[in-house]
Amino acid sequence: MKISLSHAFAVWRRNASMYGRTWMFNLLPNFFEPVLYLVAIGIGVGAYVSEMAGMSYAEFLAPGLVCVAAMNGASFEVTYNVYVRLTYDKAYDAMLTTPIGPDEILLGEVMWAVTRATIYGGSFFVVLVLFGLAPLPAALLAIPAIPLSGLLFAALGITFSLRVPTIDLFSFYFTLFLTPLFLFSDVFFPLEERLSGIWLWVAEALPLLHPVRIARAAFRGEWTPILIWDLAYVLALAALLLQGSRAAVRNRLMN
Repeated sequence: MKISLSHAFAVWRRNASMYGRTWMFNLLPNFFEPVLYLVAIGIGVGAYVSEMAGMSYAEFLAPGLVCVAAMNGASFEVTYNVYVRLTYDKAYDAMLTTPIGPDEILLGEVMWAVTRATIYGGSFFVVLVLFGLAPLPAALLAIPAIPLSGLLFAALGITFSLRVPTIDLFSFYFTLFLTPLFLFSDVFFPLEERLSGIWLWVAEALPLLHPVRIARAAFRGEWTPILIWDLAYVLALAALLLQGSRAAVRNRLMN
């Protein structure tokens, strides 16, 4: 079945319109989380750490937290918000009475999640520029890592949301999945200096590691062949998950 981009954009526009009414209440909590980490850990703890990977601790944290901000923006959108529209508001049932189909709903939701991730990550990037922690112009090359993070975590989150039977299970997704990613994906310490052997291979399987590595390479102006693997990982995993979600969204909405 051919997907209509105009119909998917209608779903995106509906979400953007709703977000425009409450953007301040939605933006501030998730936006300020990485800002607080930057201030408390980067500047506070950083005062006791002379350097990390050849730079100040705040400079080390900065690119990883950009991706964390994007991860948060996409994840909250495709978990709680999608589940509420799917189960309680029945917004998707209403959409199906129009020419919009399940595939357009899925694509529209992912497009909006990537947009929201870009808002969060982009806003945090501006904060880093103001703090002097984003070396320009090299750091501008990290900007594509923001929507890439959004795409990856939109795919992960919506895959989970389409399969959980109750909204209470989202606490497991955030606590047992996203939190470990946050802590062990090269955000707070360089993995290659602290891990070895099989644990480095385990780390390579963690989704957040790859956009973080892309962003940090841009901030440092250092490009290595492993970044090709990082980009391929993000795009391939997102494509795989979204392809699987097409069947799930049809099953949830058409049965």
